[in-house]
Amino acid sequence: MSGNHYKGHEVSCCIKYFIFGFNILFWLLGMALVGIGLWAWSEKGVLSNLSSITDLGGLDPVWLFMVVGGVMFILGFAGCIGALRENTFLLKFFSVFLGIIFFLELTTGVLAFVFKDWIKDQLNLFINNNIRAYRDDIDLQNLIDFTQEYWECCGAFGADDWNLNIYFNCTDGNPSREKCGVPFSCCTKDPAEDVINTQCGYDIRAKPDSEQKDYINVKGCVPQFEKWLQDNLTLVAGIFIGVALLQIFGICLAQNLVSDIEAVRASW
Repeated sequence: MSGNHYKGHEVSCCIKYFIFGFNILFWLLGMALVGIGLWAWSEKGVLSNLSSITDLGGLDPVWLFMVVGGVMFILGFAGCIGALRENTFLLKFFSVFLGIIFFLELTTGVLAFVFKDWIKDQLNLFINNNIRAYRDDIDLQNLIDFTQEYWECCGAFGADDWNLNIYFNCTDGNPSREKCGVPFSCCTKDPAEDVINTQCGYDIRAKPDSEQKDYINVKGCVPQFEKWLQDNLTLVAGIFIGVALLQIFGICLAQNLVSDIEAVRASW
């Protein structure tokens, strides 16, 4: 009787512990990202005033940590516990959740290719909204500065986009010392300078356009981003294909483990 109990069916230990080991890393990394996000919100006083989460006009970069960390935590938990406890519900949830993410990524990629002009307009609107909120959040400010420095750009389509910000606009009634200026991240870098001159953008846009290019990067971030994509198309495509294959591999492994578990249970 006991010799025929499993009828030759058994759960693959290799698949089981591979899924467990892989997902426990995801789980821990997800917890770390959520922890960083909560710490950042705590430092900014958001946790003591939750209504301030929606007050920022632009993107709070902490949301990226919270959303990505939350998704990784849920996926890692389902895959890790599902594999360890041979829980088919959690493993199926893991497969379906991963499949939904894969489908959303695929749909986003297709729509981005088909509606390129609309995506460009939305990116322009997104950047301009964040320009308006530049001084409202230190994390957003650092993200914009990093973007402008990395892509050597200024504004969405040019330095004049900084007119949208109350501190940098050129209106006569603007009392700000940064009036008609741009953030320091727009300035061209001098390799000989060891210390960043944070006032290098002051009054720059009061100069003629022909002189501005000697002090700041006059190209916008949207065209610079497009150029970067074209120059690194192979790398970007490789990353997307690699992530997609990893997701498909994870789904196949989870479904294989579910089949093994159900086959063993059916043989009881």
